[in-house]
Amino acid sequence: MSTQVIVLNGGSSSGKSGITRCLKAILPHPWINLGVDDLIDRLPPSLIENGSGVEFGKQGEVVLGDGFREMEEAWTKGVAAMARAGARIIIDDVFLSGRASQERLRAHLEGLEVLWVGVHCDPEIAAGREIARGDRVIGMAASQAEIVHKGVVYDIEVDTSHTESLDCARAIAARVS
Repeated sequence: MSTQVIVLNGGSSSGKSGITRCLKAILPHPWINLGVDDLIDRLPPSLIENGSGVEFGKQGEVVLGDGFREMEEAWTKGVAAMARAGARIIIDDVFLSGRASQERLRAHLEGLEVLWVGVHCDPEIAAGREIARGDRVIGMAASQAEIVHKGVVYDIEVDTSHTESLDCARAIAARVS
């Protein structure tokens, strides 16, 4: 069976988006990318920073409430349905709960051929990228750099600290069946 879903997990500003763009350019078939940022961008205002959805702290911490978890579950089921219908999907995620996040996603992707990818980046380098982006709460990249990988099992791991996105994408593409 060929790979149906590629899951890229890494902290904020770790390089997942750049790798995704490169993967879409070099993989032989069309791939759709969806990420946790897409979900957050589409949440109603009532779920942003009210305690039940997503709350961004001043030091970069992210707190997810029950309202977010409900929406995340529905969204993830929808992404899995797209893959089951034949779409090849790249998921750009941030496993704030490490292994528990992976297990939630794994349950929804049951029966699909998934390539699990860890995207690492030195916290100081990620923090510099975060500042350059200008669209993130300062501190988010450093706080997420290691915690998102805690207890997570991968098929392949890449490090964007000193490796270009294209080279990381090539290593990942070599593992896509």
